[in-house]
This record gives sequence, structure tokens and C-alpha cells, in this order.
Amino acid sequence: MNFIPLAAAQPQGGGIQMIVMLVGLFAIVYFFMIRPQNKKQKEIQKFRNALEVGQDVITIGGIHGTIKRIEDNDIITLSVSTGVEIKFDRSAIMPKGQPK
Repeated sequence: MNFIPLAAAQPQGGGIQMIVMLVGLFAIVYFFMIRPQNKKQKEIQKFRNALEVGQDVITIGGIHGTIKRIEDNDIITLSVSTGVEIKFDRSAIMPKGQPK
């Protein structure tokens, strides 16, 4: 017996259901993963744009310090100890107490 015509004759269903499920899955991923991450990135960028001299910060590498200077090319000099100053890019600065 030839099963190819029987297999081809079976109705194909679930096309619209599959599309609805995929759209629903994308919406869940967007609202639970992508949107909160974008919101967090905007908050961190807002913090970095508002940095001031004398503010206590932590770097993404875990170094705690106080901002000593902010240069025009987004280089920030941190004072980490008496007589010890380290230069960082603005993107390497996080608010103190902010989880990595």
C-alpha cells in the first residue's frame, strides 16, 4: 500500500494558532526581558550624564572612589585613596550601591 497519498491528504491545521502563539511569546519576552533592560539602561545613562565632581561612585570593575575631575572627552578621574588617582571612561562608572 502506498502511504504517500494518504499523508498528503491529511488536513493541515493550526496556522493561525501558531502565529497567535508566536506573537504572544514575543510579547511576553518583550515585557519581561527587553523592556526592563532598556529602562535600566536609560536610568544608568541618566546617572552618567549627571555626574559631578565630589560624587562617590563605583566602577564596573568594583573600584570605589570619588570623582576628582571630569574632562570634555568623557574621561573621569577618580580619587581612590590619598594621592592615588585613576582615569576611567564615563561608561565604566556606576552609581554607588547599584548592582552590576
